[in-house]
Amino acid sequence: MLSNVPISAIRAFEAAARTGSFRDAANELHLTPSAVSHAIRKLEDTLRTVLFERSARSVRLTPAGENLMRHTGAAFDQLRRGLEEVAARGPQLVRVHSAPSFAAQWLAPRLAQFLAAYPKLEVRLAANTDYARFSNDDFDIDIVYGPPRAEGVEVVPLPEETVTPLCSPALAKSIRKPADLLDQTLIRSDVKQVQWHQWFTANGMEAPALHGMRFDRSFLAIATAAEGLGVALESTLLAERELASGRLVAPLTGRANDIRYVGHRLIYPRASRQRSAVRAFADWLVAQLDSENAISPRSTNLHNRDLSPMQGVNAND
Repeated sequence: MLSNVPISAIRAFEAAARTGSFRDAANELHLTPSAVSHAIRKLEDTLRTVLFERSARSVRLTPAGENLMRHTGAAFDQLRRGLEEVAARGPQLVRVHSAPSFAAQWLAPRLAQFLAAYPKLEVRLAANTDYARFSNDDFDIDIVYGPPRAEGVEVVPLPEETVTPLCSPALAKSIRKPADLLDQTLIRSDVKQVQWHQWFTANGMEAPALHGMRFDRSFLAIATAAEGLGVALESTLLAERELASGRLVAPLTGRANDIRYVGHRLIYPRASRQRSAVRAFADWLVAQLDSENAISPRSTNLHNRDLSPMQGVNAND
């Protein structure tokens, strides 16, 4: 049946049903009213049903016409949105998906810098725990936490991050050595690839049994530590603003071995790299992280093969 119905006839029907007028539909489609009427008549003949009740001054959908309009209206709305999205994907737009903690703690506060450097570009940012599926063409770039799951993409490891105990200045007064952490509430971030037991091992200690607060996102652990409710084992990259403002401090800097690892990666389909907006954003991101990445003299490197995501947990922090 569908192969016998010209798309031009369906288009004429949708415009006439939406506007309630053959004349208005004709003006919208740059046709004559008689052409619209003829197209709809052919559609009715093909479907063997009457779609409009016609009078001298107006037309009105029949029950069959209303039924058809429910489907064609939704289809044309979807088509319009698709055309708008594709048309908007010119060289001025880059659509970014990111792991939530990286987006909230590092990327969003710096978007103003990127837009100042590239005033003709536009960024659309989405952040959730799902990984971007480039096959549905929703995003150009994804910033993921942990090993990427997409196939057929370019993967750019971002610079190493330093993971160290972080707490409020008030709590820091009683933390002078690693063993002092045994008397503190240790905040856990469940999906973090570096956990407390790894940090204690790196400092020659057996990890204590952990009780108390635990979160599934780094930004929650960071916010809780900044409120003075415990000590979080977190990335100084993600906690940069809290450290700069003094809400958080690293009490064991120079007194313990921190852990350094590659936590985040930039991924994108190979074809996306050819677009100037994508290339500009990717280059800017890597350059920003490289310029801010300070190497700690006392650190332990954990290779990514030792940091597999936790079983049954979406590790896109």
